[in-house]
Amino acid sequence: MTANEKAKAKTEQVTGAAKEVAGRTVGNGRLTVEGRAERKKGDAREAMEKIKDVGKH
Repeated sequence: MTANEKAKAKTEQVTGAAKEVAGRTVGNGRLTVEGRAERKKGDAREAMEKIKDVGKH
């Protein structure tokens, strides 16, 4: 996993989680869903990079 891709994945996960919590806190369903989607995108990016790493070894 390249450092750049790992950073992107973590950034998406953290940003998404923050948006999700903020959306729940203020009762904004759209923000909650947007945050959840962004977090899942980060999870998928991280999983993809881990698969690439396994393939290299």
